[in-house]
Amino acid sequence: MIELMFVLGVAATLAAVSLPQLAASVHEFRAAGAARYVAARLQQARVRAITRDGNRNGVLAADIAAGIDTPVGAQEHLADQFPDVDFGAISGIPGAEGSTAPGSDPIRLGSADSVTFTPTGTATSGSLYVRGKPDIQYVLRIYGETGRTRILRYNARTRTWFSR
Repeated sequence: MIELMFVLGVAATLAAVSLPQLAASVHEFRAAGAARYVAARLQQARVRAITRDGNRNGVLAADIAAGIDTPVGAQEHLADQFPDVDFGAISGIPGAEGSTAPGSDPIRLGSADSVTFTPTGTATSGSLYVRGKPDIQYVLRIYGETGRTRILRYNARTRTWFSR
């Protein structure tokens, strides 16, 4: 009986030590997955704009309202797919790659805060900041001339962005 109690005590201690690391890993996987998901959806929209654009001038809000460019799916909320992850930014972080810091605006996409992809493959330049718990930060950079995206992860200790 004493041996069983000792083994259970060791198992409980190991579990207590590993649980915080496991929780941190889950949060990291969720935030990284959300950033990759948004990047994939953006590239999907880019391909659709190249191949299906209704009047060949890009997907515009006025064209959507007029029924020229039709939505390709239902509206989605990031937190519905990835619990504890949403668009947001850690207070005081610098902008990625020399861009403007997000401040309280995690969606930095020109004056309309929307991405437009054109039939030639170009896009609205900007940044989408994705935040997970507790302070996990990603940014999706959209490069206007190519329409391509890049995912960067923020390192709070060094206060720098790096490629994922």
